[in-house]
Order: sequence, then C-alpha cells, then structure tokens
Amino acid sequence: MVEQGLVNDKVFSFWLNRDAKGKDGSELVFGGLDPKHYKGSRTYVPVTQKGFCERGCAAVVDSGTSLLAGPTTMMTEINHAIGAEAVVTPDKICSQIGLCFFNGIHSMSSNIKPVVEKEEVGTSVMCTACEMIVIWVQNQLKQKGSKETVLNYVNQSIPTPLGESSIDCNRVSNMPNITFTIGGKGFSLTPDQVLLESACLSGFVSLDIPPPRGPMWILGDVFMGVYHTVFDYGNMQLGFARAA
Repeated sequence: MVEQGLVNDKVFSFWLNRDAKGKDGSELVFGGLDPKHYKGSRTYVPVTQKGFCERGCAAVVDSGTSLLAGPTTMMTEINHAIGAEAVVTPDKICSQIGLCFFNGIHSMSSNIKPVVEKEEVGTSVMCTACEMIVIWVQNQLKQKGSKETVLNYVNQSIPTPLGESSIDCNRVSNMPNITFTIGGKGFSLTPDQVLLESACLSGFVSLDIPPPRGPMWILGDVFMGVYHTVFDYGNMQLGFARAA
C-alpha cells in the first residue's frame, strides 16, 4: 500500500469494540491511527524479530486470537487464582488422552474400525470406561468433603485439561485484576474485561507451542479490546494505549 501511494506511513492500528451493544463496530486503520479511539500516553516496545517467531518469542499480539493464550502451567495457575475451573466433558477428556474420538454424534474408541463389528465391541470398552471414570470424578467433586481427596488424586495422575475455564458469575466482583508488564509499564485487565460475560468464561486459555517457536504468550482480542494497538512496521515497534 505504501509502494502504491495509498498510505504514507508503514503503520496500521486496531480499535476493537468489545461492547456487543455498541452502535460502532471495530476499526482497522491503514497508514496511521484514529485519535478518538485512544486516550493518554502510548507505550512502545520493539519487535524482537520479523515473521512468525521462528526463533522463539516471549509474546505476540494477534487480532486473530480471540482470547489470551499461554503455556498450560501458567494458565492453570492464573485460572486457579481467579477461581476459574476447567470446562470439560467426558468425551473431551478421553479424546485428549487418546482413548476416544468424536465422530460428530458420539464418542468412540480411537482404535476402532467401524467396518469390523467385533473390533468395535472390544476396543470401545476403554472409551466407555474412561468416560465413566470422568463422570464419577465430576460427581465426587460436587460432594462436600470429597473434593480435596479427588483433587489430590487428579493432580498426581491426570494433567490439567486444555481449553476453556468458567467461573461462578456471582464471584466476579471479588476477582483480582490481572496485570501484564510490557516495556516496564503495567497493563491491567479488570475481571469484567477478562471474562466473556455471556457465559462467565475465563479469557485465559492454554496453548502449548513447542520450541523453537515457543513457549509463548498470545495477547489476543481480550487484551486488544482494552488497549488500542498500533503496529508500526516502519520503526519495527508496537504501541499500546488505553482504548477510548
């Protein structure tokens, strides 16, 4: 666009309107930024490398990622700190550990061959048994007095499920703020900014990117909706300011 003379500067900026009831939609500006969509000073940080972090990055800012993603160990700690619990279903857990797969209708053993009925009968037992165990654990966790025992067993035996986590909507007002330190400045997110209000889902999800690109954090729309973001390609830097 610069070479075609359509814009003067190698800059584009995002303003994401997170208010579903707002009359204005989000805005992407090529060649500059719209001053009415941010307030206060802007903090700039250098881009450490071009491309998609082939040699590894601490974090990326991505409008194509809806939530805030990061390593499972850290996301588990954050969700635990804010009181969020994993949203899981028996078929989801059992498919993650390789005992079942979802065929669009129901869960099935990952080893079955649908054209051979005899094999289906034998191998689907493991899938069914896994789902029964998950349901048992979920029921036990709902019973007062058994949660500590079950959690200790699960923590020692089963990895934390990946995916979304939910929180009791009545506890939102008691949740702490979450602050990211970027360029020596803190960028805080309040509970209502972190949660997807329609279902009280946590905006923090697990995403384990293996080396050499990872591990890394991805600051998606949850973050960009709060902070107006400038991608300054000409100076190889990113800028953040409070969205207005």
